Amino acid sequence: MFKPLNNYVLMERIAEETKTAGGIIIPDTAREKPVMGRVVATGDGEFQNGNRIQMTVSVGDVVLFAKWASSLNEVKLDGHDYVLIKESDILGIVK
Repeated sequence: MFKPLNNYVLMERIAEETKTAGGIIIPDTAREKPVMGRVVATGDGEFQNGNRIQMTVSVGDVVLFAKWASSLNEVKLDGHDYVLIKESDILGIVK
């Protein structure tokens, strides 16, 4: 498996609905990439002033992340598509 370093988070995207509440099917070309993901792995946190700052998110958390985050990287591992992003670009945990 893959272990992110420092404050990076590896997550899989959670697909959005393919049809509207009214029943209209949204074609693939019109859909935006989802901005929600499930955390698969996390780093140990970043260092600030010689101290390690622990991660806020945990494996299994469903999170909302910034669509145009500068740290967003799409990676393929073992045939699966993932997103690798800094924790600071995660907007929140969905409860």
